[in-house]
Amino acid sequence: MSIAYSLLFLLAHHSTDCSEPLTQQAMNHCAGVEFEEADKALNEQWRKTAAEMRRLDAATDYDDGRPGYFENLLAAQRAWLTFRDRHCASEGYFARGGSLEPLLVATCKTELTRDRTEQLKELADRPN
Repeated sequence: MSIAYSLLFLLAHHSTDCSEPLTQQAMNHCAGVEFEEADKALNEQWRKTAAEMRRLDAATDYDDGRPGYFENLLAAQRAWLTFRDRHCASEGYFARGGSLEPLLVATCKTELTRDRTEQLKELADRPN
């Protein structure tokens, strides 16, 4: 019987119309899908920006003992990921334990992730 319920749950999520989600469960699902799309775009932009920072490191001959472009970018990205996840968890606490919490967290993460993607794009596109 639990297999049947699992299949129904999966089918319900698969067929959710995210243009007009009508239930909290559907809203949570659609917010999760939207975050996954934003995260995918972030990862694609990260690869481009990281490659550009590595290129700049290879083309630059600094001898001052400070970290290069990529090392700084990597440290910043790791710190940003921690910030995003913790900040958005805090946003979700306004509905802690309730059915709205996943929506608040996913919406926050989507917004911050889109902003970060744009920041990475601007960094990679700067004339050097």
